[in-house]
This record gives sequence, structure tokens and C-alpha cells, in this order.
Amino acid sequence: MEVKNVGVIGAGQMGAGIAQVCAAIGKKIILCDIKQEFVDNGLKTINRNLERSVTKERIVQEDMDETLTNIQTTLELGDLSECDIIIEAIIEDVDIKKNLFQDLGKSCKDDAILASNTSSIPIGILAEASGRPELVVGMHFMNPVPVMKLVEVIRAKSTNDITFDATFKLAEDLNKVPVLVNDFPGFVSNRILLPMLNEAMFCVMEGVAQPEAVDTVMKLGMSHPMGPLTLADFIGLDTCLAIMEVLHRDLNDDKYRPCPLLIEMVNGGKLGKKSGEGFYKY
Repeated sequence: MEVKNVGVIGAGQMGAGIAQVCAAIGKKIILCDIKQEFVDNGLKTINRNLERSVTKERIVQEDMDETLTNIQTTLELGDLSECDIIIEAIIEDVDIKKNLFQDLGKSCKDDAILASNTSSIPIGILAEASGRPELVVGMHFMNPVPVMKLVEVIRAKSTNDITFDATFKLAEDLNKVPVLVNDFPGFVSNRILLPMLNEAMFCVMEGVAQPEAVDTVMKLGMSHPMGPLTLADFIGLDTCLAIMEVLHRDLNDDKYRPCPLLIEMVNGGKLGKKSGEGFYKY
């Protein structure tokens, strides 16, 4: 199956990045969100990324112009009806995603692949909701999408070979490194990463060390390019909490219990860099 037309639902940081990298290799993109301001902000993010690449001479102005020409926007799911693949990159809420996949299963063309960029929710749940489970797959990009090479391609038990192979090839065409991952909560990346971030938060909550000290230990002692609490702030503490809640619920193991400090900070509106304050102030 050849993918020419790509729908991206969700114009936030991840969705905008996915739209950008797909448009940059000549795919025709329809970027969809529920509000015009969200779509406009997504386009601003793409423009800013491309302008930076032009300034650093990674691409030329003609490349930027062509990439932008390949992107259309909409507020209507029905406008994605002829897309070959639709990549969902919305809020990490299982019920909202299930409702979306149910709608997509009814509105898109019969052979369209439905992919989710979820960072933790099992693909099988979304596949069942779609009514066309053999055409549903996970396509978990890393943030920031234009820079990071890895894509976890998650194969649910129902995913057929055509769906998986086409999605895997699309990731390769995007100059990414796709990795086959089977369908378990958190997949590989977040099943390993988020408990580490969560444990760093317990260190702060229990008074073992201040955030700066925890991050310094991991950077200098473990050769991590970024400390876990800085990384959590960049991911978004609300996203970290959502992933930990999925791991805790679906794996039914208290070692995935979200740190109470994380819950307190999210409830208090301290979400990390995007809100101006998390473990650090921005």
C-alpha cells in the first residue's frame, strides 16, 4: 500500500511535528483540530521550525515553501475521508481517543489505516473501538518529532500485515528508525522512562535531594543528556501523570503508582515548561 495523503488529528506539539515531517517528503497533509486557534498555533510551530532550519542552512527557502504548500487545515473530520493514513495525536485520554476512533471507523475510506501516536494506551483498545481492528496500528513518535529518529510501530494482535508494513515503511520514508513493539501499556519507551521520572519525583518529595541535585546526579553520574526532572517538565507533568496512571491501572502493579508530588503539582496547574512552572520556573 502506498501512502500519499496523510491526515493528522491534533495540531499540538506532536501533531504539528508529524505533519511537518510528512509534508517535507512530499505527502499531502490535512491537519485537523477542534478549534481554529489550535490549528493556527500548529501552523505557527511548523513555520518556526522550518525558519530555524533555513537559518541554520539545513534546508533552503524553496524546501520550506514546498513543505508548507503540502499542508492544508480543517476543523472537520469528514475532510479526512480520502486520506490513506490518519495519525491521531490528541490528548492522552482513553475515552476521548476511543470516541475518535469510533468516528473515524465510520467516516474514512474502507482501506484507510488508523494510527495512534499514543504514548501509553494499548492499541487494541482503540482498534476495537474503530470497528476495523485489522487497520489500526500504533505510530509513537518521539518529541521533538522533526529531530528525534525513533518511531515505535506498535502492532496490536488484530493489526494485519498490510497495515503494519505500510506504517513501518512510512516511518522509514520519513528518515526515522522504526522499531517493532508489541501491544502492551507504555510500550517500551515509556514503560522504562516514566518509572524513572516518577522515582526522581519521589526523591524530591521525600527530601532525598533538590531537583537540581537529582538532575545533576543523572547527568554526570549516568551520562544522561538531560536530568529526569527537566525532562519531565519538557514532556509536561500532566502527560507524565496520564502515562503513569495508564501503567498503574493496566499493569496492575503498585511499582507504577504515580508520585503524590506529581499529582499535587498537576492539580495545582504546575505542568512544566508549557505552564511556566514545574520542577523549575521558565
